[in-house]
Amino acid sequence: MQADALPNKTPPFLRFLMLFLALQLGGCMTIQDFLDARQREERPTALPVDKRPLLEPISRNYFVLESPEQTVVGEPQIVFTRETDTFSDLAREYGLGYDDLVAANPDIDPWLPGDNTPVLLATQYVLPDTPRRGVVLNIASKRLFYYPAVNEGEPVQVLTYPIGIGRVGWETPLGETTVVAKARDPHWYVPWSVQQEHKENGDPLPSVVPPGPDNPLGSHVLQLDLPGYLIHGTNQPYGIGMRVSHGCVRLYPENIERLYSMVDIGESVIIVNEPFLVGWLEGELYLESHSPLEDDAVTADERLQKIFDRVRNTSGAFNDQAERDYAKAIAGDALGVPVRVLLGDADELYGRARLVRNTVEIDPDAPTLAEIRELLDAPIGLGESDEAVRLVE
Repeated sequence: MQADALPNKTPPFLRFLMLFLALQLGGCMTIQDFLDARQREERPTALPVDKRPLLEPISRNYFVLESPEQTVVGEPQIVFTRETDTFSDLAREYGLGYDDLVAANPDIDPWLPGDNTPVLLATQYVLPDTPRRGVVLNIASKRLFYYPAVNEGEPVQVLTYPIGIGRVGWETPLGETTVVAKARDPHWYVPWSVQQEHKENGDPLPSVVPPGPDNPLGSHVLQLDLPGYLIHGTNQPYGIGMRVSHGCVRLYPENIERLYSMVDIGESVIIVNEPFLVGWLEGELYLESHSPLEDDAVTADERLQKIFDRVRNTSGAFNDQAERDYAKAIAGDALGVPVRVLLGDADELYGRARLVRNTVEIDPDAPTLAEIRELLDAPIGLGESDEAVRLVE
C-alpha cells in the first residue's frame, strides 16, 4: 500500500512506520529525507493569509487549562499593521513585550513596519516547568505567570503578562521567595549606586522621587522577600519585554494594577531562567525557544540535553538523533513561539496562526520615535537596597 493512500483512521505511529518502509523500498534515503517527507505527508494544507476569515483577538492575559496535562495555552496570531503602528503599540495591545515581536518578526522594522504588513504575534505560551501556584517569573522569556487559587475540582487558571527584567550587571535573581508587602503610590528612595550612575551620565536624580508620573515604580508595588527587589509598574511602558531595570520586575500599568488586586501577602514567587520550554497540547509536542540571556552561565546545549532526557524518559520523543537535531534548529531560530517539534517549521506556524483584527487605538499624545528611543537609552529602576522604597497604603 502506498503511504499516501493510508486511511485517516490508521494510527499515527503506524502511518509513520509504513511511510518509512515505503520510502526505504523506493531507494536509499537519509533520516532527514525521511523526516522531510513525513512533514510533507502529514502537514495539513493551510489557507493563504488573505483567504482566512478576520477574527477577534484571543484573550491577551487569561487562560483556562482544559486538563491537568495541558502545558500550552493561547494560539499564535497574525495582524496587519497600519502605517502608524510600531512594535511597541502592537505589543501592549496584544499582551506582549517589545522583544517578543522583534524575535518573532526578525525581518520587519520594529519602528516602521509599514502599512498592511503581516506581523506574527507570539501569543501562544508553554508554561514553565514549575508548580502551578502563585507567581512564576521566567526571566528568559521575560514573562510572568500567575495561578490564582481555585477550589478542588475546578480547572486551573493562569494569567500571563510580559515583564521588563534586570539588564546585564543588574540581573534579576533566581529562586523561590514570597510577597512580603504591598503598596499603592510608593515613594522611591533612589539607591546611591543608581544616583551615581545617573550622575555620571549627566542625568542626576533626586534622593527621593514622590508618587506621580515621574516615579519609575509606577502606582503599585509588590515587595519580595529578596532585599531590594520588587514587582512594580512603570512610567516607561515602552520598555516592557526588555532588559531595562536594575533587577526589579516591571509590568505595564494596567497589568500591575490587576495583579496587585489578586496577589496577597505571603503569596509564593518562583523565579526561573528557562529559555527552552517543551509542552503538550492535544497530543502534540511543542518547543518554545528564546535566545538565552547574554550572561547565562548554562550553555544552550546543556539546557537542551536536559529537555531531551526528560521528554525521552516520559514519552519516547527525541530518541532519534534527527529529532534532536530538528529541535536544536528550532531552538536556534529563537522565535519565542511554540513550534511543533515532530511536525512543524515556520510555515507550519504561520499556517495555524489566527488572523485577527487590528485593535490598536491611535494615540495622538503618544511619544515620538525619537522620544521613545531616548527613554529606552536611559533606563532607570530600583537598585540593590531594601530601603529604596517606602511602602505606603
